[in-house]
Amino acid sequence: MKNQSLGMVAASGALLSTALLAVTPAVAQEPWSFSANIGAVSNYMWRGVTQTGDQAAVQGGLDVAHESGFYAGTWASNIDWDEGSSEDVMISPLFGDDGMPVYDDNGLPMYVGETVGSDSNSPNYELDFYAGYGNAINDDFSYDISAIYYAYPDGRDSDFAEIGASATFKWFTLGLAYTVYGENDGGLFDDGDLYYFGGADFTLPYDFGFNLRAGYYQFRHDDVVLGTMILDDGTMVDLTETANYWNYGASITKDAGDFGTFSFNWDQNNGKQDVGYDTDPKFWVGWNKEF
Repeated sequence: MKNQSLGMVAASGALLSTALLAVTPAVAQEPWSFSANIGAVSNYMWRGVTQTGDQAAVQGGLDVAHESGFYAGTWASNIDWDEGSSEDVMISPLFGDDGMPVYDDNGLPMYVGETVGSDSNSPNYELDFYAGYGNAINDDFSYDISAIYYAYPDGRDSDFAEIGASATFKWFTLGLAYTVYGENDGGLFDDGDLYYFGGADFTLPYDFGFNLRAGYYQFRHDDVVLGTMILDDGTMVDLTETANYWNYGASITKDAGDFGTFSFNWDQNNGKQDVGYDTDPKFWVGWNKEF
C-alpha cells in the first residue's frame, strides 16, 4: 500500500461510512466497516522508483475502519527488485611463487580480490501492515497519522517500519514519513530515514480525477559505496555517491462505478544513476476495485 496510499484508505473508509448513513436508519448504523480491494498495475511504482523492474503487478488488501476515524489493514503485491546475485569479495595482498609480497613499479604492495561467497537477497513479494487515525476538523481541513510495517518475508534484511503524518487543506496535502525500524543496518531504509511528500487532488467532470505529487527521500546513511580506490601510499579509500533523491508524478483517474477505478500515471526521479536509479520517465496504467 505504501505511505502515499494510506490517505486513500482513510478516505475510502470515510466514503463507505457516508454511504451507509445514506441508506441505513440511524438505529441500524454499524460503527465498524470492512472492505477488500484488488488491483493490477503495469508497473508498481513507489516514491518514484519501480518495485517490479518495470513489470506488472497484481495487488490486493483488506481494511477495517471505525466511524471514529481509526483504520487498519494489510496489503500485498508481487515485486522484483532485479538485483540479481551479490558476491562477497575479500581483498588480500598478492604473493608471488616464492611466498613473498608482490610490489608494483612504485614499490607499493599489490592486492587481489577473491570471491568468498554469493547469494541473492531480492524478495519476490511485499506484505504491508498498517494502522492509523484520520479525521476532518471542518469541510476544508483534515489530518491523518499512521504507522506501517513493510515486510518482505522471502528477502533478507529488507523489512522496515515507518510512522507518518499528513494534513490536507482543500485540494493540497503535505506530509512526512519517518523510518523507526530497519533491518538493513547501516544502509538504506534504516531507522532515521525521512520522506517528505506533498500533492494536490482535483475532482474533474464525468467522474475523472487529477493528481499531482512530489517527494524527497532523505536517507540517514545516504552515502552509497561505488568502489574502492588505492592511493599512492597504499591507503584504500571508498568512492561514494548520495542516495537522496526527488521524485514527482501525476495521475488521471476514472471512476467506472461497479467496474472499479482506472488510472493513467507518470512517475520519475532525479536520483544518481551511478547509485542505480533509473531516471527515465515511467508511464503506467492501473486498475483497482473495492468490495
